[in-house]
Amino acid sequence: MLSHWKNKFICMSWLALAVSCASSKNDEINSPLKGQKQPPLVDLKDFFRNPEVNQYQISGNGKYLAFLKEHQNRMNIFVSPVSDFTDSKRLTSITDRDINTFFWKAGKIIYIRDNGGDENFFLTAVDPKTGKETPLTQIKGVKTQLIDALDQIDESHIIVGLNERKREIFDVFRVNVHTGKKTLILENPGMYTGYLTDHKGQLRVASSTDGVNTSLFYRKSEKEKFQRLLTTNFKESIAPILFTFDNKKLIVASNRNRDKLAYFEFDPEKALETKLIFESPKVDVERLVYSKKKKRLIAAMAYEDKPKWTYFDDEWKKVRKSIESKLPKYVVGISSYDRDESVYVVRSFSDRSLGAYYLYRKSSDQLKKIAEVSPWLKEKYMAEMKPITYTARDGVKIHGYLTLPVGKNPRNLPFVINPHGGPWARDRWGYNREVQFLANRGYGVLQMNFRGSTGYGRKFWEMSFKEWGRSMQDDITDGVKWLINEGYADRERVAIYGASYGGYATLAGITFTPDLYKCAVDYVGVSNLFTFQETIPPYWAPYKAMLEEMVGHPEKDKKLLQAASPVFHVDNPNPKFY
Repeated sequence: MLSHWKNKFICMSWLALAVSCASSKNDEINSPLKGQKQPPLVDLKDFFRNPEVNQYQISGNGKYLAFLKEHQNRMNIFVSPVSDFTDSKRLTSITDRDINTFFWKAGKIIYIRDNGGDENFFLTAVDPKTGKETPLTQIKGVKTQLIDALDQIDESHIIVGLNERKREIFDVFRVNVHTGKKTLILENPGMYTGYLTDHKGQLRVASSTDGVNTSLFYRKSEKEKFQRLLTTNFKESIAPILFTFDNKKLIVASNRNRDKLAYFEFDPEKALETKLIFESPKVDVERLVYSKKKKRLIAAMAYEDKPKWTYFDDEWKKVRKSIESKLPKYVVGISSYDRDESVYVVRSFSDRSLGAYYLYRKSSDQLKKIAEVSPWLKEKYMAEMKPITYTARDGVKIHGYLTLPVGKNPRNLPFVINPHGGPWARDRWGYNREVQFLANRGYGVLQMNFRGSTGYGRKFWEMSFKEWGRSMQDDITDGVKWLINEGYADRERVAIYGASYGGYATLAGITFTPDLYKCAVDYVGVSNLFTFQETIPPYWAPYKAMLEEMVGHPEKDKKLLQAASPVFHVDNPNPKFY
């Protein structure tokens, strides 16, 4: 089978990968450096087990904390008083799948889940005092989209999209969180795929797409009909983020007539970006934070090698800087705060730690630890993730992250290449359980943001169009060659592993460059670009044309897609592109 993979292995588990690649030659080169100690082998389960606790969120009145914790091997919702973190009570008893998302609303906790992985997500409200659950949008075969939780706007309702009437489109409803009663706001005529409310909870912006072109619609009130403001090609983005606080203009992330996404005020009467709010010369903008209490923007973030914040509010900046000074070894995030914006839940993390949760009181400037996320993982045994860059064969600069095992001479190491999924996503700096497991077993790991990875501007993204298996794959191959040329990797001990698009890149790597890799692990990767496009779910239908332009059309680009599909080349010792 697969005759041209002579002396190669397809490894079907991490243990097979470890045995295949680690116990090779040159082990004497990788002896511990003087003054450094190799860490003990951490149990495999410890890397991949659920966190001890996660996702702490404070109630609006600042008196309670809700969080996730294991119950019968599944993450469930618990609640505790702020006055005593240890006095917790379990609210849910889900045993088939983890709960991942929840939020406070009207003194209740609303959580999101599906049935057995069918991705038809629904909402359930639970009363933290009584434990009583109220189904809100649990309809068989129907998916819920949360549009607005109406926090501090309407204590009794949320706004959701439901595809109950037609599976391909979502109508918009107000749902009472106490009774589950639904009130129709908008019957989708068939074109709308996204919505935005103003600061009074009124549905006033909609967007539509035919898969290639995106239109933005606007109305002054819910009593009026939507009017189209503009239409852009999918390569341009004018994404509404929120309304200005007088509800007259929009704040948008736009790359129209520019390469990088930036935040602007947008005048709906003129359909134009007006005032520039924030931009980064290096990357797309990524996050905008505003104060509901002050009714003003307070901070923006652009993600370079690590997150980089810019502040618009002196008080918010003072709070952030004070917290950071108390946790100097970590990156910190503020995950939630009370309605008065005086008590904050803080999360710390780094490349070597999943960190901890803390409670910060602005009045006293005190930070108190709530709990470690994964206390069994010892930071001193984990490896550093270093931002790196290298140049692809056509001169394009590729950013990525290099992780080297602790206590090893960083020369001629066995390496695992780990391309990310998406592909229109990106790798980020921070703790990665798979990477840390591999580093603990003696591997170096390279993650690269190949062309098409998001966050680096429109030009870099567009370079990936119809380049699956071609220049996108070349960026991965060139990363391997960079590792070898720099002396980090032993050319005879390089493996590749990825999931989703990363799985495709894995299969493409061992099909198109079989001599480069010792072994490979493909996890839910695409092997056939024709069947990949045939499995699009109904509610993705509007994006089909866009996907065809980005990946290739099954008929017009048949030769291209066949050439880029690993399944057609497993027996070809010299695969070629048309």
